[in-house]
Amino acid sequence: MSTEPISTPRSLERISELQANVEKVIRGKSEVVQFCIAALLARGHILLEDVPGVGKTTLAHALARSLALSFQRIQFTSDLLPADILGVSVFNQDAQEFEFISGPIFTNVLLADEINRATPKSQSALLEAMSEGIITIEKRRLPLPDPFLVIATQNPIEHVGTYPLPESQLDRFLMKLTIGYPNAGDEKKLLRAGGAQDALEHLQPVLDADELRELQARVNDVHVSESLVEYLMTIVQTTRTHAEAALGVSTRGALTYFKASQALAMVNGRDFVIPEDIKRLAVPVLSHRILMKDRRMARGESAPEARFVARIVNETAVPR
Repeated sequence: MSTEPISTPRSLERISELQANVEKVIRGKSEVVQFCIAALLARGHILLEDVPGVGKTTLAHALARSLALSFQRIQFTSDLLPADILGVSVFNQDAQEFEFISGPIFTNVLLADEINRATPKSQSALLEAMSEGIITIEKRRLPLPDPFLVIATQNPIEHVGTYPLPESQLDRFLMKLTIGYPNAGDEKKLLRAGGAQDALEHLQPVLDADELRELQARVNDVHVSESLVEYLMTIVQTTRTHAEAALGVSTRGALTYFKASQALAMVNGRDFVIPEDIKRLAVPVLSHRILMKDRRMARGESAPEARFVARIVNETAVPR
């Protein structure tokens, strides 16, 4: 691990360049782009959930193209098989033995497009990869490239022909983000430009694998005061004990919340976390890890979990 201060001008410059590069394509969504970069620095995976046509796939492409890393896209469909993701062994007639042909998961950045259109069996093929950076196939454990990032997109679960992700798989995503519609000014510029495709095709990488790994290693050095650790844990524990919650945030969720706060501080040019980092990340990091007792409202319909988390944050005293 580097012994240099994490907030060196060069480090901050690289992060700023990455954000500016992505925003050449995704206009007016600075917070969403910042969250994606924070997830990347924290070695987490990203779930983009929104209605069709607001730029989920475009954002994933823009982030991937801004990194000088290998990239693969899988279009998830109802007939997709786990072997289509992981790979398959075929018999080599010349060598008279089975040969493993690796699947698209053996890449640095994997775009799992419309992940909730595949069956649960195919969705689960990503579980071990997202959690440990390895896959097990035919009794062999094979490491995936480092870094490894999954950017998954999905439409809200009330849409026809979708399979909601189980809680165990949702928990593997560091953040669930919603892009939303652009404001009128940004949408007008988009119309004048004829869409974002041209800007996307001309996007150049600004960060390579070595630089990214260095930045990821420095995230752990971001300082978090004891009072802020208590503040973060109060929010997490409230999700577990609240009368309205059937399932609160897991220990994995608390750990990723802590690391995401460190990464967001770094994205904002600081080597220490402030309460605002924890508050801003609460909904994207925690809401998809919670189950409400009242299930009359579907998760994708009116986001009761997001409102629940936001209410807890507003009611929790901020340390001075």
